[in-house]
Amino acid sequence: MSQPQLQPTSTGTVPINEPNERLTSSKQFLRKLAKNKAAIAGALIVTVFISLAIFAPLIAPHSPTTMNIANKLQPPSAEHWFGTDDKGRDILSRLLYGSRISLTVGIVSTILGAIVGIVLGIVAGYYGRWVDSLLMRICDVLLAFPGILLALAIVSVLGASTTNVIIAIAFFAVPTFARIVRGSTLSVKKLEYIDAIRAMGATDGRIIFRHILPNIVSPIIVQSTLYIASAIITAAALSFLGMGTQPPDPEWGTMLSQGRSYIRQAPHITLFPGLVILVVVIGFNLFGDGLRDALDPKTKKS
Repeated sequence: MSQPQLQPTSTGTVPINEPNERLTSSKQFLRKLAKNKAAIAGALIVTVFISLAIFAPLIAPHSPTTMNIANKLQPPSAEHWFGTDDKGRDILSRLLYGSRISLTVGIVSTILGAIVGIVLGIVAGYYGRWVDSLLMRICDVLLAFPGILLALAIVSVLGASTTNVIIAIAFFAVPTFARIVRGSTLSVKKLEYIDAIRAMGATDGRIIFRHILPNIVSPIIVQSTLYIASAIITAAALSFLGMGTQPPDPEWGTMLSQGRSYIRQAPHITLFPGLVILVVVIGFNLFGDGLRDALDPKTKKS
């Protein structure tokens, strides 16, 4: 990581070439990202599904909750492109509306977990000593449990609902983000220009928010993108087990659970929700891998 040139001000020091350096870094990032075909494919998949979730009421051909027993278990046709489920509901419409729930759970839980993890990680990395030891030992305890088991335990206590699923997934995201941010903070804190800023009287808050946090954004963005995919899978697993979003809400995991009894008679009920989860998760993983490669300082000159 290159150290910016500094000039004194009344409130501390700021890099004198910071705007130009940021513009150059942004151009390099976009250039590297554009060269990564897998990342572009992932970004396209993510963009398409987010757009479908936003415009679901305009795109969905039928109501996602209206039952028509006379049309139950219908195979894909011109009227119902993905067929109907055991209650005669249009599967395509339910998948479109279900994207709102699944993507919301994945994105919101990741944001909440990242916010708490960033705060804990910066505090632990910047202040060190007993604060670092205490926070990291708590993180170690949480990381000792498999994520899905910890989420199951939390949802079992709080009750089965979409909101509680978000809380549970966000909770076990905290130690992961905290450890990543702590490691990055320790690296940036050792740079000479941080010592110069502190020597000129800058407060801890200014050093953290103006100089450390902007320099550790890259790993946070990458981890957030990758974690959304994991959060979507976890939310689907909880709903599949009956601990997440409850019927008749069209959540992808719930749709999988409801269709497993008809997997021989009407395999399309589980096929399409499973494919949708697979494609979305692959999209976020490809995009996250592309971001990691584009933001890696070791490959900036490649």
